Amino acid sequence: MILDAVFKTETAIFNYRVAGIWIENGHVLLHRDVNEENWSLPGGRVALLEESQISMKREFLEELGVNIHINRLVWVGENFFKYGGNDYHEIGFYYMITANDHSLFSKEPFFGLEEERSIYKWTPINDLIDVELYPRYLRMGINHLPKTTEHFVEKQ
Repeated sequence: MILDAVFKTETAIFNYRVAGIWIENGHVLLHRDVNEENWSLPGGRVALLEESQISMKREFLEELGVNIHINRLVWVGENFFKYGGNDYHEIGFYYMITANDHSLFSKEPFFGLEEERSIYKWTPINDLIDVELYPRYLRMGINHLPKTTEHFVEKQ
C-alpha cells in the first residue's frame, strides 16, 4: 500500500508533489481533471519513503504508460492556495523531462491510461500566459527556464 506524503490538519492540507516539464516541438504537456478548468504540469504526489525522481518516473508510467528520462531539477516551489474549501501548503519539485517515445505528441487533447479521469494537451509555450495554469508562476517561468535550479514561492 502506497501512502502519499500528504496530511491534513485542522487548519490546512500539506502536499508534496512532483511535476514534469516535457517540451516537444515548442509545446509543453499539461493536464487537468475532467471536472476542472485549471491546468497543471503532469505528475503527482510523492509516496512516503520514495525519492522524488522515482515518484516522477512512476507517475508518468502509471498515467501515460511512458518511460521518461529526468534531465534536471528546474524549480522547487512553495505553493499556498485554497482548493475545495481547504487551505493548501504544497511543496513541488519541477523536473525537466524527456522521453524516447514521441508518439504522445498530438495537436488534439487526449486521455491518459486512467481512462477519462484526466485530459492531457500539448500547449504552445508562447500561449501559456493565457492558460489557467497553476501555480501561476509557471505561465511565464516555462518561457524563461533557468540554467540552474531556482526556488519560487506563490501565494494565491
